[in-house]
Order: sequence, then structure tokens, then C-alpha cells
Amino acid sequence: MSTYSVLLSNLVEEFKLNVVYQASDYNRIRVTVDDVNRPALQLVGFYEHFEPARLQMIGMVEFTYLGGLSAEQRYSAFDRFFSYKCPALVISRGLKPFVECLETAQKHDVTILSSDEPTASLLSAMIARLKDALSPRITRHGVLVEVYGEGLLLLGDSGVGKSETAIELLKRGHRLIADDAVEIHKTGEHGLEGTAPELIRHYIELRGIGVINVAKLYGMGSVKNSTAIDMVIHLEQWNETTTYDRLGIEDQHTEILGIDVPSLVIPVKPGRNLAVILEVAAMNNRQKRLGYNAAQEFAEQISRHFEESMG
Repeated sequence: MSTYSVLLSNLVEEFKLNVVYQASDYNRIRVTVDDVNRPALQLVGFYEHFEPARLQMIGMVEFTYLGGLSAEQRYSAFDRFFSYKCPALVISRGLKPFVECLETAQKHDVTILSSDEPTASLLSAMIARLKDALSPRITRHGVLVEVYGEGLLLLGDSGVGKSETAIELLKRGHRLIADDAVEIHKTGEHGLEGTAPELIRHYIELRGIGVINVAKLYGMGSVKNSTAIDMVIHLEQWNETTTYDRLGIEDQHTEILGIDVPSLVIPVKPGRNLAVILEVAAMNNRQKRLGYNAAQEFAEQISRHFEESMG
């Protein structure tokens, strides 16, 4: 179960749901599971593997089945169902709740909501919203920029030049997502998305100058609220005793929230144009994702050259 939650009242407002019956704890109800259940099996009496913490939704199929039952059978079905205290029951397609549904919901103090939206579209939209809101997340100290459509997460010690590099990239037409604190959350099994805390969104700090508003200084085209994280760039002070990768044949990765993200270690020293280097890194990463690896091609050419020379 996720450690995050969403207020039911926020979902009601966002999806423009109608409150048919409001439970006594309505304003405190939080949804903690990123799935929505259609309780067809539960309404016929099968409760094995039932997860009552999920939102529940009734559509035309369940409504038609319930309409074929007697009033006593409907009351019994809803009475048992609501005894599990789900966060809320959502009735789609503008269908009117049965009298027995209202009576048992009031008995067990469970919220009933309704919507005019089709069941399938409402169900998929709510699940997508919950998965986004309840996905695992962390905050990393760094800078997130979008370069040629690639999300680059810049990490490194304070003072290494992350913010200064971001400013140079902004001057070259790229976009800032976050400076100093980057909120990262999972999007599916293999994706990560980064954004800035709302309090510091569109701001960047430059030592010696202070805090600037990037959107107002460079225009709204220079900022973006969020982006996928396609690559991690570790910036570190140049160390003469360290051997840095010169060919890039072996892929490097940084693990974030259980996902391996392609990464590079870029040494920093006076005279190196980091903005240009990161532009090349972004384009090269896209090429690799599309199936072309220049380092492997170069290594294969060298191997063929030696084979031919020795042959």
C-alpha cells in the first residue's frame, strides 16, 4: 500500500462528482490505493481478495444486475458490501442509486458519489490520477533541465556549477524545470518524472547575484513544470588522479526509486564549456535510445582495422 494519500474531497472537486450521501468523516477520508474496483463479484457475494481500501465504482453492468434483484436481495447485497467501509462508492453514467443503496450507505456511514461520465472513461481517468498521486517519490538536491527534449538531472556537490550551467543552457534556448530541490516520482514501472516544489518553481539561485525568476528574466518559454528524467549527469571537480571514460563503451546507470537511469560523470575545470557538453550528452543519449551507439560503432571499426591489418 502506498505511503501517500489523496483527499477524497479533492478527487470529488477534480472530477466534478456529485455527493449523493456524505459520510460523517467525509472531509477526512483519504484514498491510499491507486486502483478503482468495480464490485460486481462482491455484490453477488464473493469477497475473497477484496480490497476495501480501494474506491468502488458501479456502472451499467452492476446496475442492471442489481435491478433484477428483489428489494430484500438488494438490501442484503449492499448491507454486506458497505460493512467493509470502502472510501466511497461512485455511481457512473448519471444512474440514480437504489433506495436500498442509500439506506445501507447511511447505516454504515459510507459516502456515495455520482457522475454523468461513462464508466470506462471515468474509471481509467481516476486510476491514472491515483497512480500519479500515490506513486513513490523522493527529493534530490540538484538541477533538472530539459535539453533538446531530454530531461537531464544534474547532481554534484554544492558550488560545482550546476546552477551556472543551467543558466548557460537557458541562454541557448533550453528549459529549466527545477533548481536546488528536484521532486522525483515514478511514472509506471520504468519511468521517472521530475518537478520543482511549488514554493521555488521557476526560481534559480546564483552565488554572488542571488535568486532570480527565470520565467520573468528569460520568458515563459524558458521554464517547464515537469519533465521525464532521461539521464543523470554527475558533475565533479576535475581530479588529476582519476581516470575518466574516454570512449563511453560501457553504459553507466544511476538507480533512483528502483529504476536504472543512464548516467555520466562529467569532470569540471576552467575552460570546459559544460553547456555544450551537456547538449552533446543529451543528443547522444537520444541516439542510443533510438538504437545508434557511436562508441560501439567506433570500437567495431577499430577491431575490424586490426583484424584486417593482421590478416
